[in-house]
Amino acid sequence: MHGLHETVVAIISFIILLGIMVIVHEFGHFAVAKFCGIRVEAFSLGFGPRLFGFKYGDTDYKVCLLPLGGFVKMTGENPGEEDTANDPRAFTSHPRWQRMLIGVAGPVANFILAFVLMAFYFTFINEVPSVKSTSVEWVAGGSAAAQAGFQPGDVIQRFDTVDNPSWGQTEMRAYEKTNETVPITVERNGASVQLALHLPTEIRGKDYDISQAGLFLELEQGPVGVDQVLPDSPAARSGLHNGDSILAVDGHPFHSVIPLLSYLQSGQGKPVTLTVSRGGATIAPLVVQPTIQDSEWRLGFLNAPAPEVPTYREPLPFSTAVAKSEDFCVENSTVIVDVVGRLLTHRVSVTQLSGPVGIARMAGQAAEMKGWMPKFGLAGMISLNLGILNLMPFPILDGGLILLLMIESVMRRDINMVVKERIYQAAFVVLVAFAAFIIFNDVSKIRAH
Repeated sequence: MHGLHETVVAIISFIILLGIMVIVHEFGHFAVAKFCGIRVEAFSLGFGPRLFGFKYGDTDYKVCLLPLGGFVKMTGENPGEEDTANDPRAFTSHPRWQRMLIGVAGPVANFILAFVLMAFYFTFINEVPSVKSTSVEWVAGGSAAAQAGFQPGDVIQRFDTVDNPSWGQTEMRAYEKTNETVPITVERNGASVQLALHLPTEIRGKDYDISQAGLFLELEQGPVGVDQVLPDSPAARSGLHNGDSILAVDGHPFHSVIPLLSYLQSGQGKPVTLTVSRGGATIAPLVVQPTIQDSEWRLGFLNAPAPEVPTYREPLPFSTAVAKSEDFCVENSTVIVDVVGRLLTHRVSVTQLSGPVGIARMAGQAAEMKGWMPKFGLAGMISLNLGILNLMPFPILDGGLILLLMIESVMRRDINMVVKERIYQAAFVVLVAFAAFIIFNDVSKIRAH
């Protein structure tokens, strides 16, 4: 019954999420086409047989049976259509620059959607952890925080002009003071210590992440839980098991994975000794030799989800919310490009890709998670990368249309219609085959899970 509930939530969340993305994307094409005076015959949400809708002017606004995408149909846009050369409102009758503008309008609409979603979230919601004290969990060696004299266990009493700051206030103040040196008072062993921290510009654009200064704040309690030890990894070879808890690394207690990863980078591959709890009892120390993965030193395990930290709302000033939304878009707009790069350089297998089923699972998980950030963040990230994906120069996608129009502009004549038809047919077959493979891969992962 629980599995059925998850499936239903995933499907509904996916349809809603995809519907919003598609409507916004296609509206971009639609609006610019209308502005240029091109006849739009259909604005469709979904494919296949028409379920319902209405016609207004030249356009049939409809919802179709298969809710996996959508389209805008303009007169004369598809190769092989009846001759529309004498129709002044046909797509092909308009200048190539206008057709390129229509092609790019869909992805731009997705970029705008992501920006607006995140700006709304940061302006009116902005959930931050309810952490009673701002304790330092780890200080990266050689970092700005280390140079300032921070030590693990310090408790921040005053950050710049804010007394007893919350986690959110600390991160917010750090964001506002990038490239400046701020006075900080910490409590250490019962005494107050005055420090001065220079905040590097890298903090901006990193989601208010003060860890870019080498300062890792304690947000969680308890040890790092091990959810899954990856096969043939350093952790597996050392004897680490699923369900173990890592109490300390080289004697340093860590409560979350991010500062632990920072510690591993500082060691540059040096073996580490894990203090591990298994079944409630501490076992003999395990020595692990980290290995390079994705350009970082890692042990080879997936951490167990930490208990959710209670949050409270701390909306940001509009100007700051806009800046943070911009940073979010910059940080998350390279995901699809990074994935393609990893595929081409064989740093990741195509079997690791997720398609509609994988996205549906993520949408379902985000829908059931507490708070609004998982929902807004996932929608923003998907919208951004949907826009970038559509700009890739592959026929059928918007980028393919733009590429062909650019080639025609250089040639100063249209590509032969028969040639263009063959290009689109071949691209369609490749795209369908790739989509089928990704869906099969998604289903295989579910069975394995």
